[in-house]
Amino acid sequence: MIRLKNVSKRFGEKVALKDISLTIEKGETIAIIGGSGSGKSTLLRLMIGLDRPSGGEIHIGGDNITAMSENVLDRVRLRMGMVFQYSALFDSMSVGENVAFGLREHTDKGDDEIRHIVAEKLELVGLPGVEEMMPQELSGGMKKRVGLARTIATDPEIIFYDEPSSGLDPIMTAKIDELIIDMQRKLDVTSVVVTHDMVSASRIADRIAMIYDGELIAVDTVERFQNIADERVQAFFRTLHHRREAGA
Repeated sequence: MIRLKNVSKRFGEKVALKDISLTIEKGETIAIIGGSGSGKSTLLRLMIGLDRPSGGEIHIGGDNITAMSENVLDRVRLRMGMVFQYSALFDSMSVGENVAFGLREHTDKGDDEIRHIVAEKLELVGLPGVEEMMPQELSGGMKKRVGLARTIATDPEIIFYDEPSSGLDPIMTAKIDELIIDMQRKLDVTSVVVTHDMVSASRIADRIAMIYDGELIAVDTVERFQNIADERVQAFFRTLHHRREAGA
């Protein structure tokens, strides 16, 4: 479980997040949506412990990570995985070495066991036998899959996704969405997906949370979300509708 209690974040005089309270249940997939500059990426950084809130508390399981030293927080982070917006693969490493990176850094597993895990996770994301390929040989969608394989290699309890459909065409976006759903079913992980793509959010999420100007203005199931009367929510839907009509 992830629990945020009255979380706020300031950067100098700028208020990026205002009094956010949200509980994410174990095994749930929640999509956090919002426009550019809404604060959703800041919230993601706070939840994974890459930044500290200016006020409030963030609990991962039973641990209040806002009160932790960096050394203790590093141990909690081992229970989390992060899929970055642009995959963040190491260009000088093969696919296999990229997927193995966390295992070599944070476990004492031997080479044979690591090779077995790497092969298993690559097969799980639909990329068997690509261990020797280099990142520059991969398509954008393949890079996303390798990034996910690297994330799940250490068996995290929580996976954070930062704009997983960014830069992908609609067909590949749908495939990545299916992969996120598949990972949740097979691994029973908690998934937090930050996205601006409402269509994608509707496919993958149990609930949707919307951030607007640093405030959490709506949280509900996918089925009920579009019926929320708040004008800011409806304006977001209208913008998406206009973009689809324009072919954006």
